[in-house]
Amino acid sequence: MIDINSNILLIYTGGTIGMVENKSTGALEPFNFDHLYANFPEMERLNFNVDTYLFDPPIDSSDITFESWYQIVKIIEANYIKYDGFVILHGTDTMAYTASALSFMLENLTKPVILTGSQLPIGKLRTDGKENLITALEIAADKDQNNNPKVPEVAVYMQNLLMRGNRTTKLNADNFSAFRSPNCPFLAETGIEFRYNNHVIIKPDYSKETDFNYILDGNVVILKLFPGISSEAVKAHLNIPELKGVVLETFGSGNSPLFPWFTSLLQDAINRGIIIVNVSQCLFGSVEMHRYQNGQKLEKLGVISGHDLTTEAALAKMMYLFGRDYSSSEVNRLMQVALSGELSL
Repeated sequence: MIDINSNILLIYTGGTIGMVENKSTGALEPFNFDHLYANFPEMERLNFNVDTYLFDPPIDSSDITFESWYQIVKIIEANYIKYDGFVILHGTDTMAYTASALSFMLENLTKPVILTGSQLPIGKLRTDGKENLITALEIAADKDQNNNPKVPEVAVYMQNLLMRGNRTTKLNADNFSAFRSPNCPFLAETGIEFRYNNHVIIKPDYSKETDFNYILDGNVVILKLFPGISSEAVKAHLNIPELKGVVLETFGSGNSPLFPWFTSLLQDAINRGIIIVNVSQCLFGSVEMHRYQNGQKLEKLGVISGHDLTTEAALAKMMYLFGRDYSSSEVNRLMQVALSGELSL
C-alpha cells in the first residue's frame, strides 16, 4: 500500500543515472534535478511527494570515499523525522560498497534507504534509469497494514530485483541486470505487482531510535589469492603500517596454499593482532574451513571464517567495527555474528 501522504527524499550523489545527452554536442552532462518533474513527466503520476537533495558537485562512484558516506548519513539523519524513506542515486561501480557501509552506519534503521542507478544515462532512449528510479521511489513509499515501511533496511534496487544492500555485488558491466545477492533471497521482485519476501526483510525495533554512526577505520586491506602469488606480494599487504584487518579472498570453500612462507606470514600478522577474515572468491556458497586440509590449517592459525560474507560487506564491517574502537578479540567475535543481515547465520 503506497501511502499518498508519504514524503520521500531523493538523494543524487552522482553516477550514470543522472546524466543526459546534450543534443547539440552529443556529450553527457549532469541532469538538472531542479527541473525533475518538467524533464521527467512520469514523476507527475506518483501520488506521493518527492523532494531532492543534490551532491554539488556530483561524485563519480569510483571517487567515493568515507567522507561521501558520512555526507549521505548526515543528510539522512538531518531529514529522518521529516521523510518516510530515502532513495539514493549512485553510480553502480561501487554501489555494493556504499550499501554495505550504510547498512552498518545506520543502526536499527526503521525507514527504507534504497540505492539505485542505471547502466545507461536517464536521458538515453533505452535507459534503464527511469524504471529503476520510479520503482525505487515506490518501494520507499510502500507501507504495510500497520503503516510501517515494507522494507525498513538498506537495499539495492536494479532491474526488477530488490536486494539487501550488504549482500549485493556487481557482476555485470554491460547488462541491465547488473547486481545479484548470491547467498541471500531477494527482498522483493517487481513485475506487474510487487512481490515482497516478508520473511527475509529485517524487522527493526521501533521502540528504539536509529543510531547514526560516523566513524570508520580505513586500516584494512583486501588480499586476493591467486596461483603463483609471491611472498613479496603477501608481505607487502600484511606489513602495511597501522594495518588492523585483512579480508583474505581464498579459493573455493576457504582454501589457501600451505607454503611454509605463506602460513608463517599469516601467523606473524595474527600474532601482531591483525584480524584476518576468510571469504571465498566464489559468488555462491560459504567458507567452510573444516572441509579440506588447507582450510583447516588456516583455522588453526587463527584465521576466522567470513562464512558467506561478500568481500564488500566484510570490508565495510571491519571498517565499522574498528571505527568503534573494539578490541581485536571483540572484532574477531563480531565478524562472525550477523549485525545487519550480512550473514546467513
